[in-house]
Amino acid sequence: METAVKERKPKQEKSRRGATAEEMSARQKEVSVSEFFVKNRHLLGFDNPRKSLLTTVKEAVDNSLDACEEGGILPDIVVVIEDLDPKRPATAKSSRYRVTIIDNGPGIVRKQVENIFGRLLYGSKFHRLKMSRGQQGIGISAAGMNGLITTGRPMVIHTKPSTKQPAHHIELAMNTKTNRAEVTLDKETKDFPPERFRGISAGTKQLSGEGVFLSPDVFATGTSVSIELDGKYQKGRGSVDEFLELTAIANPHARIVFVPPSRVSQDDVDDMLPGTSNAAAEGGKAEAPAQTSETGGVIVFPRGVQELPPETKEIQPHPKGIELGILLQMIKDYEASEKGTLYDFLQERFCRVSSSTASKFCSAIGVTSRTKAADIEPPQVEKLFKVFEDEKLAPPPTDCLAPIGVRQMLAGMLKGVKAEFYAASTREAAVYRGRPFQIEAAIAFGGDLPADQPGRVIRFANRVPLLFQQSACSSFKAVTETPWKNYAMQQPRGSLPVGPLVVMIHMASVWVPFTSESKEAIADYDEIRKEMKLALMECGRKLGTYLRKRQKMRRESERRDVFERYIGEISKALNAITGEDAKRLYEALLEQARAKTAVADQELDEDGKVKKQQEEDFDDDGVIIVQSAIAPIEAAAPIAAPDFDEPAKSAPRKASKPSEPGIKTKKDLDARKTEAKPASDTKSKPRAKSAVDDDPRLF
Repeated sequence: METAVKERKPKQEKSRRGATAEEMSARQKEVSVSEFFVKNRHLLGFDNPRKSLLTTVKEAVDNSLDACEEGGILPDIVVVIEDLDPKRPATAKSSRYRVTIIDNGPGIVRKQVENIFGRLLYGSKFHRLKMSRGQQGIGISAAGMNGLITTGRPMVIHTKPSTKQPAHHIELAMNTKTNRAEVTLDKETKDFPPERFRGISAGTKQLSGEGVFLSPDVFATGTSVSIELDGKYQKGRGSVDEFLELTAIANPHARIVFVPPSRVSQDDVDDMLPGTSNAAAEGGKAEAPAQTSETGGVIVFPRGVQELPPETKEIQPHPKGIELGILLQMIKDYEASEKGTLYDFLQERFCRVSSSTASKFCSAIGVTSRTKAADIEPPQVEKLFKVFEDEKLAPPPTDCLAPIGVRQMLAGMLKGVKAEFYAASTREAAVYRGRPFQIEAAIAFGGDLPADQPGRVIRFANRVPLLFQQSACSSFKAVTETPWKNYAMQQPRGSLPVGPLVVMIHMASVWVPFTSESKEAIADYDEIRKEMKLALMECGRKLGTYLRKRQKMRRESERRDVFERYIGEISKALNAITGEDAKRLYEALLEQARAKTAVADQELDEDGKVKKQQEEDFDDDGVIIVQSAIAPIEAAAPIAAPDFDEPAKSAPRKASKPSEPGIKTKKDLDARKTEAKPASDTKSKPRAKSAVDDDPRLF
């Protein structure tokens, strides 16, 4: 019986079934903005512990300055950082801190607290064309969200909007699923500003006793925000200390008190601004920048001026900066709210559009001044958009901007940088994409600044320091593209100038084009970079004039040393030849030498002018020179007047060539040389005459 052999059939793989459209749609759901930024916190500046701490302080201080200025109050801001884990091991990469910022602003009404601190993309500044530090409505709420994620602790808020009513004490946490705040504590309190901060350290106790720290009279109204987070407090570049120091430079109208934590990370402690002291890094009281004081570890950046910046006004968009899609949306919004004519729409919703210009625009697209905005068809809107581009219009108004100003920049640089020469410049307002902006620049040179390193660039946008992403910033690119060699500076190709230099650039605008939501660098628009270079070149011309003047003074001083070294011998020789009084000859020659080198005696005053006499044009607007910081011109030791009672002594000669008798004048010397020369030498070419031979200034 034959056994049947069954062939094995290959096992067929189970076919993969794809998802249906219904299944895919069931998995789709809306992502809240809070959820997005929880997974992308690096976009907001919370990408490492050190930056997280700095960003938290930065966002709160910016909000405090904006609130005080808008309320017409001179800012008084207290920044307190408490180390909640002081016994951590030295190898710990981060620690838990509590950051508290207290201001004396107008406070926040109770019903707005949850929206301001517990919702992302909520604020009053996004839709306004008006200069302000905040723009997007993300900052402080994102800082609270980061603290909640890293520590699980809610924000603690004290706000007092009225002097006649108690303050509100609120604790809230953000629900990232709904982008809404959840309040865990809400009560009224009379403890504002919070009493416990007055005794948090020996320095705060001393300042509180003197009435200069959290005084109830100064903080009659205001807001206090406390956030716990994982962070790293470390001094040097990109630190909270540097941020507050630069903020004090750009905001001299603000008084800032900083209470640092008791323990400081010792890893990579960099220097602060070149030419400034770093008292805390050195431990104890070191020499602090001018007017800045330290008491028991508490650093006080005093108020430099008693006036607020000029009040800014909100403006309407400029026709040159509107895009077609935005114009269509603006007309739809106007239809829904006003239901007016296109003629009225153009005047009410745009700046620099007069009644005659509005009529011209209406005629250009084939409508009358009575045509309703709702009756405008899309092709007509597109034609209107092209008319906007072709029409010559005045630039936007600049009363929406509040630049620092030349005097305030110089005052800030004097307080923050120890140098010998300061110059500043403010450009006229310009426009990019229909938005006005203004560029300011200042430089500090010499003094205690390092001479063998590349210059330092400090950047500001709307008075806020920018500490990161320097190479991606338009400010940095403008500095590297400025021809510093034309102003007596060394500069490798495509790099920063090398020398004792600090460069400050400030951009004031109704909307600063940052490269990311963390607001760390300015986008590289051609119009912006051009204005920055022009401002830097203006400062560079002032620096070049100053350096050339100093070089000339040094050359003339060296030249005078040569004169004084030999005119004594010349006077005695002339006395021996002509019989004239040697002392009188010496005084006459000395007076002539001093007249020829008078530049060496010039002194420059604090405005950069030559004292008592101005011999050459010098553009000294926006220039300060600190005489005490200027290195003295090296000169030889003063030569005492010779004793003319002794006979004239000839200069010593080499032993191999003793003096020959019978030679008294230059004519005798030439005759003797002629006799000693061979006949072939008499036909040699005459020596080329140098400029020194005929220079009457030497004798």
